[in-house]
Amino acid sequence: MHRPSIAIVGAGPAGLTAARILQQHAWDVIVFDADASATSRDQGGTLDLHPDTGQLALQRAGLLPAFMALARHEDQGNRLLSHRDASILFEHFPAPAEPQRPEIDRGVLRTLFLDALAPDTVRWDHRLLDVTRTPDGRWQLHFTGGTHQAFDLIIGADGAWSRVRRALTPALPAYSGVTFVELRLDDVDRAHPASAALVGHGTIFALHDGKGLIAQRNGNAQVRVYAGLRTDAADDLAAAVRDGRGKPSLLRHFAGWAAPLLALVADADAITAVRPIVALAPGARWPAQRGLTLVGDAAHVMPPVGVGANLAMLDAADLALALVGAGAEWAGAVVDYEAGMLARAAALAGEAEKGFAEMFGPDGAGTFLAHMGVSAAPARP
Repeated sequence: MHRPSIAIVGAGPAGLTAARILQQHAWDVIVFDADASATSRDQGGTLDLHPDTGQLALQRAGLLPAFMALARHEDQGNRLLSHRDASILFEHFPAPAEPQRPEIDRGVLRTLFLDALAPDTVRWDHRLLDVTRTPDGRWQLHFTGGTHQAFDLIIGADGAWSRVRRALTPALPAYSGVTFVELRLDDVDRAHPASAALVGHGTIFALHDGKGLIAQRNGNAQVRVYAGLRTDAADDLAAAVRDGRGKPSLLRHFAGWAAPLLALVADADAITAVRPIVALAPGARWPAQRGLTLVGDAAHVMPPVGVGANLAMLDAADLALALVGAGAEWAGAVVDYEAGMLARAAALAGEAEKGFAEMFGPDGAGTFLAHMGVSAAPARP
């Protein structure tokens, strides 16, 4: 049986899910990633993996028990706090009978996958420049430094600004109007006990008038803070961070908010990123081309409402199993995969866009409560 030569561009959760499942079935695959090494760059915060998407993908990859052993089951709580005084407007921690969405740091998840792959599956320090068609109908990857290599099938798992996508469609993500500044509190229980208590075990939200402070408990006694605001001046925020004015600039935007919330910014040990939030238009599609396909954010980047990584991993698992099941008819399987993947993403993208816009609308807290089915803060036991 002829099996295609396969390259995956991007060693994030989606790319590594596809690689793991393909290797489980003795299919050869190479993963290229721009990072200099597995640990050269901060991978970002924590992920809650859902039973019907991220956990299902891990089960198909044979890694669900290992994930469950590593995951932080104790950090699944959610709270909405008042921006005025940091009082609790809503809180929820899943009961044992409810669907569980345990948390795992992105770096830990990456290591879980890398340890399960054959040695040298991932080629680090390969920054993709372009994808071109070869005379024999294959596709060639061109990397910085002048290296290039051709494959029968290229899977773009290279995120929101995917260069693989450019060979399929000119569509680009659009700015949502909201920018996140990510901050980090280290050794939080000892060095920042008040903030540790405020965040608790899970995630807190404070939302008001187009702005939000979101903080999440991570592993290794760390809290990640996301200061989000509607702005047409994302470049100015990034410049303020570069020249050391990041925290004072942010604090001016959140003037009048409760002191415990402001401390999440003022006491942060580092600002790790400035991220303008972008999204592809809901329902974006492209004509199928033999030998090229996309998974995750490369195919359907959405605002961050808790579905992105989960959906990306499910995409990757679906694609890998479709290839394995089709064998020599792999090209047709890719077409069928894309049809299902794009339909699923289109159904979710509109909801994600609407929900995110409401979070960062005039009454973010009110719409959050309405989404949770409550009209006022519940009485605490």
